[in-house]
Amino acid sequence: MAPPAVPASRITVRNAAPPAADGDYVLYWCTANRRASWNFALDRAIEWAMQLRRPLLVLEALRADYPWASARLHRFVLQGMAANRAAFAGKPVLYRPYVEPRAGAGKGLLAALARRACVVVGDDWPCFFLPAMTAAAARAIHVRFELVDGNGMVPLSASSAAFPTAHLFRRFWQKELAREFPAFPRPDPWKGVTLPLAGPLPATVNSRWPEADESLLTAQPGALAAFRFRHAVAPAPFAGGAPAARAALLEFVRQRLPRYADERSDPDHDAVSGLSPWLHFGHLSAHEVFAEVARREGWKRGDLGAPNGGSKEGFWQMSAAAEAFLDQLVGWRELGFHFCRHRPDYADFESLPDWAKATLRAHALDPRLHTYSLEQFAAARTHDPVWNAAQRELVATGRMHNYLRMLWGKKIVEWTQSPQQAAAFMIELNNRYAVDGRDPNSYSGIFWTLGRFDRPWAPERDVFGVIRWMSSANTLKKLRMKAYLARWGGDEGPGKGPFVRD
Repeated sequence: MAPPAVPASRITVRNAAPPAADGDYVLYWCTANRRASWNFALDRAIEWAMQLRRPLLVLEALRADYPWASARLHRFVLQGMAANRAAFAGKPVLYRPYVEPRAGAGKGLLAALARRACVVVGDDWPCFFLPAMTAAAARAIHVRFELVDGNGMVPLSASSAAFPTAHLFRRFWQKELAREFPAFPRPDPWKGVTLPLAGPLPATVNSRWPEADESLLTAQPGALAAFRFRHAVAPAPFAGGAPAARAALLEFVRQRLPRYADERSDPDHDAVSGLSPWLHFGHLSAHEVFAEVARREGWKRGDLGAPNGGSKEGFWQMSAAAEAFLDQLVGWRELGFHFCRHRPDYADFESLPDWAKATLRAHALDPRLHTYSLEQFAAARTHDPVWNAAQRELVATGRMHNYLRMLWGKKIVEWTQSPQQAAAFMIELNNRYAVDGRDPNSYSGIFWTLGRFDRPWAPERDVFGVIRWMSSANTLKKLRMKAYLARWGGDEGPGKGPFVRD
């Protein structure tokens, strides 16, 4: 019995070419969903291989010169590739990991493999350089080329325009999921699958684009040192790859999810999921996260409530903690993906709502009490110890507490010479240091500080106009931060001098 088909709503055909009947294999070009299970694109490639009775080849490559390349990001991706190699071992698939030794060395590899393919399947991801890269590939691939959307619960094809607020998006996805709850990718994509084995790749391919060796895939320091990128941005203190992602998911669901609704905003309580790095690099599927939460809740699809006008509570018929988390996973996370799909200018000031642009422009020449250079921000050299602590956490770990990210961005708006400069600085700092940067959610968070997905707020203030304002003093009053500041406050920690100067 054949596995269930990938829904058509997840598939976009990128050229008019038919499958090549005389091709040697089906090629899955793995660029965003970098995992060996819970992966619609892999499921679709297996589906084609079974239909055409051809072997399956999986190419996972890593460029040397992607924007903001660093030892931090490289090691995380390489650890994921090592995990995928282990996961594919013993399966009817030829897995080909390729790591560029220098910029441009990988040029031509995809085209060379595609020339011998029946069909090429890729990942549909609406952000960073991937849309331009897949568009260029579509022009160069002369067999059927499909992109598969595995980004979230609601297919990107379901929306026809970007949503201006989370509330309106919530109303939309509640109706979509209530009308037809989505199929999930397969946890075990090989169950019921029989495929012929692929032969070795041509010697010309092996010599020009050799397979990544053990030292690379295990991200040995000596191997990383050979790359020309930001070595000052050190590797994160947590590992990449699906096994690490799965362990983090289980730890969250079992230990922190019950406290999520009440304690996630308090840095000292550590009740956040922490899953965004693995979600960003595709080592973890949003569907797998949802399935694990539903399993803990004892939830079944028949338990789904009716659309409730976009309310945050009650739709899932789960606990308050689970509903609060799923509003982030399905609501806010996917809002960013759908926005990027429909707004290629998602990283530009002009993508803000008209009211936000108008009020920011009206206050563009307001005096700033403090202004800082990009280098001062990066080094956490501001007058505000709370902000400095959040920046130190980001630089040291590649993460920042979710609530403090909002304050972090609001203060950059306040301490730069223009909202355009604020956006540029936030993008640079976040994408340089955050493991989960360069993501639709990154741009949602950055531009939320400038009014995206929000509404006007009174009173009107200098610099912000009617953009929502946040204060370090209020944050200290509202949140439990003593332990956090003791860890990240440096010489400015509690009891070490003046502490808040908003």
